[in-house]
Amino acid sequence: MRVGIDLRLPTYRMGGISQYALHLLPALAALEPNGDLEFILYHSRKESRSFVPREQPDYKRRNLWTPCHHRFERWTLGIEIVADRLDVFHSPDFIPPAWGARRKIITIHDLNFIFYPQFLTAESRRYYLDQIQWAADTADHISVDSHATRKDVIEILGVPEEKVTTVHLAANTVYTDPYSTAQINESLLKYHLQPGFVLFVGTLEPRKNLPTLLQVYHRLRTERNLEVPLILAGALGWETDEIFKTIDELDLKTDVQHLPGLNDYELAHLYHAAGVLVTPSYYEGFGLPALEAQHCHCPVVVSNRGSLPEIVGDQGIALDPDDQEVWVSTLDRVLHDESFRMQMVDYGIKQASRFSWQSTAMKTLDIYLGK
Repeated sequence: MRVGIDLRLPTYRMGGISQYALHLLPALAALEPNGDLEFILYHSRKESRSFVPREQPDYKRRNLWTPCHHRFERWTLGIEIVADRLDVFHSPDFIPPAWGARRKIITIHDLNFIFYPQFLTAESRRYYLDQIQWAADTADHISVDSHATRKDVIEILGVPEEKVTTVHLAANTVYTDPYSTAQINESLLKYHLQPGFVLFVGTLEPRKNLPTLLQVYHRLRTERNLEVPLILAGALGWETDEIFKTIDELDLKTDVQHLPGLNDYELAHLYHAAGVLVTPSYYEGFGLPALEAQHCHCPVVVSNRGSLPEIVGDQGIALDPDDQEVWVSTLDRVLHDESFRMQMVDYGIKQASRFSWQSTAMKTLDIYLGK
């Protein structure tokens, strides 16, 4: 059986979808060898890196000319791969080729571009909205990151239930590894931080609901005497003017710190040192920061939208993203009630252990095999 996996996206954008594809590969390779399986990993011809798992003779690289998100990619991609006579072609970025494989598998991470089109760039909005229904209809099977997205795909795109399988993602091992106090303090010293700060992790964009978070943080400072800073860890996305305008209007320039260039190890150290991770997003297809933070013994408070309640579990804290009052009271308790905080940490560790890349790979392989 010959399986092709589309790995062109990491050449253009190392975001969440690229991370998913690149973590899935070694997990697939670590499964019990199956002599009947052969993998062809399709790279961009511009890619200098190799994503082929080491010492895996059943995994081979092919270079493609078709760029990601090209208006004709469903046809040109099919032309490029047809000679490989694939049994399965997996598209982690959800747009399959029109032909070129016996079965086409796609992964739909979320439908935020349908629910909140105003939160995307015009280019991204056109690309996804123009193709999502065609992709869902064309695919032989669809994997999704969460039960919430599965429900959306079935109800909004009219996909039969038996055609959609939830395959939860997992955290990078960087976030599951232990760290010494000295390692954590090194990162804190680099960024002039003390333990106990409020942490947000993610791209700064409208979907993340950061103006509301800033309002909540301002109230914590003025009404609850909070003295720790708010750290915004993530790259600048689009339409960020309102975020920085809110910081100015609330006079928070000295209290809010933006850290756009953290590496994975530094971020893991910040999770360990934070008083709480806050994710007030209007929509998340999976919400990896919440899972990463739980692994790092950091209490997590998230919105009750999208997949986030699944990530934090039945006993986790998931709040209405627009209810400032409940966010203020909840964060105040997490940051000042040490017994409650430790209960959240203990529960979060157990909850996070339910997600693993081995499980992700096994469920994905079952889809390839048509089980």
